[in-house]
Amino acid sequence: MSREIVARPLTAEAFAPFGDVLEIAGAPDKLINAGLCGRYHDRARLDFGDGRAGVSLFDAEPRALPYALDLLERHPEGSQCFVPMHRAEWLVTVAPDAGGRPGAPLAFLACPGQAVNLHRGTWHGVLTPLHAPGLFAVIDRIGAGANLEEHHLDEPWRVTRGA
Repeated sequence: MSREIVARPLTAEAFAPFGDVLEIAGAPDKLINAGLCGRYHDRARLDFGDGRAGVSLFDAEPRALPYALDLLERHPEGSQCFVPMHRAEWLVTVAPDAGGRPGAPLAFLACPGQAVNLHRGTWHGVLTPLHAPGLFAVIDRIGAGANLEEHHLDEPWRVTRGA
């Protein structure tokens, strides 16, 4: 593999072209439950062509860095939100669209407490936990019709950890 991506920290600003970063930052929008719970309201834009939102559980095998990124996929009929059910970092890979195919990918390291919502039609890598357990809640479109496009890369990208 000669192509390399250095994974960088996941930030809302860097990830904005691809989706939303869900995390607790700043003061809560409001306090609820007798002031014992901060509500950080409406942090992701769910977007479905048709169908409905559903919550599924995914249990992915952990991977390691360096990681060979050889498959990207997208969901043209709906956004997809990955919410880790663990407190470990995990890898998020995305790519801009380049004429119906994935462009040059980017890689992000999500910290404990961070989730992502991928915009509808965003090219992304498979769910990639870096530690066990690889348990995630996934909020995405449930409905009839095809909502998955896969693109196998002719030459994989090598994803490494940034300094």
